[in-house]
Amino acid sequence: MSKDYYSILGVSKSASGDEIKTAFRKKAHEHHPDKGGDESKFKEVNEAYQVLSNADKRRQYDQFGSDFQNGQAGGAYGGFSGFNGANINMEDLSDLFGGFGDMFGFGGPGGGRRRGPERGRDLEMSLSIEFLESIHGLETEIKFPHLKTCKTCHGSGHAPDAKIETCNTCRGTGRVSRLQRTILGSVQTQAMCPDCQGEGKKASASCKECHGQGRTKQDEKLKVKIPAGINHGESIRLSGYGDAGEKGASAGDLYLKVRVSPHPDMKREGDDIYSQAEISMSQAALGTTIEVTTAYGQVKLKIPSGTQPQTVFRLKEKGAPRIHGRGQGDHFVKVKVVIPKSLNKKQREALESLGL
Repeated sequence: MSKDYYSILGVSKSASGDEIKTAFRKKAHEHHPDKGGDESKFKEVNEAYQVLSNADKRRQYDQFGSDFQNGQAGGAYGGFSGFNGANINMEDLSDLFGGFGDMFGFGGPGGGRRRGPERGRDLEMSLSIEFLESIHGLETEIKFPHLKTCKTCHGSGHAPDAKIETCNTCRGTGRVSRLQRTILGSVQTQAMCPDCQGEGKKASASCKECHGQGRTKQDEKLKVKIPAGINHGESIRLSGYGDAGEKGASAGDLYLKVRVSPHPDMKREGDDIYSQAEISMSQAALGTTIEVTTAYGQVKLKIPSGTQPQTVFRLKEKGAPRIHGRGQGDHFVKVKVVIPKSLNKKQREALESLGL
């Protein structure tokens, strides 16, 4: 009996190649046995895809139906037929099931290839600085431990006088083959050689300094320039100061996360700084000049007569420097008018005479 492959994938007869592939991936994910699906439906979905994804097979199917294959859809048309006749296209499934193709030594990027030396890990450390240091910047010295390339073997992991020979386990290929039983049958798999770690060669003796690791943990001292205007929680990237890579691969980076201690009188928001100043009732009414503490020292601020409580004054360009732009922020001063909690007789009479 002819099978309706379009119905199996849930697409129309006019579906494009991309639509067919998308539908296949969805159905394969739904019915995959490893995910609790139905194995027979999984094979049926794959069979439908093998036909409809191939222009020639699809044209023959549209003309003659599934009988055009004489019952050979499961293995007569190339591809991988190791799953008891289920012609699985590993390239289409490799990224769907999290490295599925690599498990079998083919399919995805790098399948069947040697794994190269890995780049070193990125590291992160915190640096606490004062509020005013964050505004003006500073140069400081930090000390931190990290993996550095071994000075004795220069990262190779081999003893300086060691003899380099072809790995007997993988015979220089860097990979070994195994016969693995799966829910869909027996499959020959490939994996990185455990003896040479994919290099295809081995040394007769390991470096005594790093015990064959090619890296040793060492303390590092480094002078670091903290830019003016850096804010709390921002990070500075120090390229190449993370852990050293494997076998001479590039080192990772160090991310220096800055923590700024709060100031007792000033608060920062973005590139602007905010503070508060107290004045008396008479100063607010008559006007005065006061001194305000800023990140750049004392600054005189003129208070005009008739100033109301909570009035905010702007001190232009007295805020934090802009790291990612020109200029700097402003300093805003909010005025708090202090009202006496108690008055003596003379003060009370004076106020009453003014009628305020």
